[in-house]
Amino acid sequence: MNLYFPAAALGIVLVVKLPSLVRRWHSPVVRSVNAVIFLQAAAFFFSAPPTITVVNEMTGVSNFSVVLVYCILSAYACACRVLMENWREDVEVLPHTRRRVRRWIWGHGVVTILLIGCFVWGEAPVERQRDFETYYANTPFMREMVLLCLFAVTASAAAAAAACWKWARDIRREFPERRTPAGGLLRIGLGVLAVGFLTNVTYGTAKLAAVVAAWSGRDWEPLNRAAMSFACLGTLLVAVGFLIPIVGPWITPQVFGPLRTLRSLGPLRRTICSVGGPRGRMRLPTPWYAGPGRRLTDRMTDIHDRMLELGAYCSEEVRADAYARAREGGKTEAESVAFGLAAMFRAAADARALGMPADKEQGVAAVRALRAAEAKYRDLLVGISRALPALAVMPHGAPAGAADSPSPDRHPSGQSPDGAAGMEAA
Repeated sequence: MNLYFPAAALGIVLVVKLPSLVRRWHSPVVRSVNAVIFLQAAAFFFSAPPTITVVNEMTGVSNFSVVLVYCILSAYACACRVLMENWREDVEVLPHTRRRVRRWIWGHGVVTILLIGCFVWGEAPVERQRDFETYYANTPFMREMVLLCLFAVTASAAAAAAACWKWARDIRREFPERRTPAGGLLRIGLGVLAVGFLTNVTYGTAKLAAVVAAWSGRDWEPLNRAAMSFACLGTLLVAVGFLIPIVGPWITPQVFGPLRTLRSLGPLRRTICSVGGPRGRMRLPTPWYAGPGRRLTDRMTDIHDRMLELGAYCSEEVRADAYARAREGGKTEAESVAFGLAAMFRAAADARALGMPADKEQGVAAVRALRAAEAKYRDLLVGISRALPALAVMPHGAPAGAADSPSPDRHPSGQSPDGAAGMEAA
């Protein structure tokens, strides 16, 4: 697996978070988060075989890149511990939190020194880019260096996962003494982070199992190599977990909001677009590369145009009757207005489908009622669209055209096709 891909993914996350780091440099949480991302990206970058070759050639020491990566992983483990402590308290300035953070830094500093010492005292003359852990599993000092690094990484990942679950639980409970934002996106991001860290625990456990198997002479090298897949998966999950609270507030209104509205407008569009308009106007299709916002704008424009075309088939009597029945049924004013307009346009669409003659004078009152409702209520089209399915199950005696289609010799206004207009022009 190409390790440059997860390194690049984490690099993108780091770039996205860079403005926040500059603005809130004095926040321990912000510094810890960025340190975790940077160190994990560096670990994958320096673990890639091409980078290993370059580092070993530049230093002239075989397997020098191994101790370099192990030191980076130790620093990454420390950053995870520090992040856990800062998130646990969720307060930027607390003396006991600072003391614990300093202890973690000193502890992992000692681990880093021991890693370097083991590498200096041990012998690893043969360069191993992919199976260093199992190849030197029985070599003095190299064995201790491998175990020390794997234990530190696995323990820190488990601790970080526990911290994420704990913080998510605190947000869900909304403790007043915990000054944490009770946002759903943050809670989702923490859940993804926890899964990512647990995947890193699986990586460390698989590596340890392969090393232990090598002690007894068994060859579990396939497990050792498969562990890298868990590391890449965990890295991508961690990247996504960090991105969700950052990008989510922008994506939700820009992408998911328009998509939900597009779906909600489906019944209305199918009703008024089932039969071509009287003018048969050609409409330019939305470009394939258009985003959800552009598609929603085009969809609403098309619906408005088709509703105006149906104006000549609309009946004020149908709208008023449906509105009154909705109010009697306990619906709110906004729901009743949408219900009345839905019944009116359903009846108009049925009349046009049956070939009823149009009456242009009737469109005046229909357009006036629609414009007045749009000025007063937000998301009126969505309300009309949601009211349409209810018209199909209305009891007997509902407004004409709401439950049954009008007869061929009757206009939706209740008059014969050549009778007087069924709705006033003013």
